[in-house]
Amino acid sequence: MPSVTPAVPAGFTAAPVVTDAIEGPARLVVDAPLPDSLAKGLVVIRYRTENLRIMPVFGLAALAVSPRLGHLHITLDGAPWHWVDASGEPIIVQWLPPGPHAILVELADPTHHVIDSATVRFEIPETARR
Repeated sequence: MPSVTPAVPAGFTAAPVVTDAIEGPARLVVDAPLPDSLAKGLVVIRYRTENLRIMPVFGLAALAVSPRLGHLHITLDGAPWHWVDASGEPIIVQWLPPGPHAILVELADPTHHVIDSATVRFEIPETARR
């Protein structure tokens, strides 16, 4: 019987039981804040990941899980600290003063090693309703 190599359709991802050796690199894709929300003084940033699932799982043992697991480190306006988000939900920040702001979003593995990052720059208008 001849061997058959199945074709993999575009956009098809590996089954959650495969090893990370065949997964592509983990990647972070971040959208600009939603403009309607900015007008209200509310920052809503959607994001997605490729080849990594956002989950609240940490530590060395989690590095062996496939598909990969990770979380976000989020830094507002260059602060010397960040917060961790492992919800998989959009990033939401409110009550920022009017003016320009930047949020650094870092994709991190379960040991907090940063894999990918993106900076989102936006401005809260003076007329933002609170």
